[in-house]
Amino acid sequence: MRRLLASLLLVALAAPASWSQSAPADLVLVEGGPFLHAKSVFRTKAVQVPSFYLGRHEVTQQEWVAVMGANPSAFPGDDRPVEMVTWYDCIEYCNRRSLKEGLAPYYTIDKTAADPANQNPEDEFKWTVTPNPGANGYRLPTEAEWEYAAGGGRLSRNFTYSGGDTIETVAWFWKNSGDTALDGLWNWPTIERNKNRTQPVGRKAPNELGLHDLSGNVREWCWDWYGEADTIGTAPAGVPAGALRLWKGGGWMGGDFCCEPSFRAGFEPHSKGYDQGFRVCRNP
Repeated sequence: MRRLLASLLLVALAAPASWSQSAPADLVLVEGGPFLHAKSVFRTKAVQVPSFYLGRHEVTQQEWVAVMGANPSAFPGDDRPVEMVTWYDCIEYCNRRSLKEGLAPYYTIDKTAADPANQNPEDEFKWTVTPNPGANGYRLPTEAEWEYAAGGGRLSRNFTYSGGDTIETVAWFWKNSGDTALDGLWNWPTIERNKNRTQPVGRKAPNELGLHDLSGNVREWCWDWYGEADTIGTAPAGVPAGALRLWKGGGWMGGDFCCEPSFRAGFEPHSKGYDQGFRVCRNP
């Protein structure tokens, strides 16, 4: 009997860590793996994405207020994604939420020193934000992590959008995020009259990993600077400097092509948008 118990103990100790890993509340464990996508910036350089936790949905206004105390959003609703937040706001949220939950903050923020990597002359902040890779606190996903997860990770079925090939079933975008369904060509006056807006998170079908709204609803800030494809590293480390921070995923006022996981664009880190939000991730 003792031999049997000893054998079982050895098996348990030798078991892969992933066997016992359980994701924290509202986070999904994304098992790492190689990533090479024919339509994306990673089409010529395969990157190895490590395992990480990613928010099941975009950070909601309720979650934001619980940490930051005030709601900046233009479309109020506890279960709607927070918007009108800068990249810097999101960095601060990650650290404050980490401290609130007893986790080690992932970022060291120096508000007195301008980041030499910031090439945007209009950015009044230019804080120097330094990652602490060994910390277990919240952070923004890198471009590679975001796109890998949006595409389904190891379970990918190569859908056009995150979770399916029919955009209306997985995403809120300009045609379906208002009072009535729109058709024809993108037209801002029509969108405005239709009262298009953000929608409660998690109402559209999830992707292969159980993640919602990676296509549509709000554009999502990533950690990376926005840069040309040939500057992307294979680590992946992202580009070393820039004037814009990268966003992914499209939003409620955007076109269908913006909702494809491979689509990438940049936005000034000190700027805000009615369709600009984010989701958090953590190291396992």
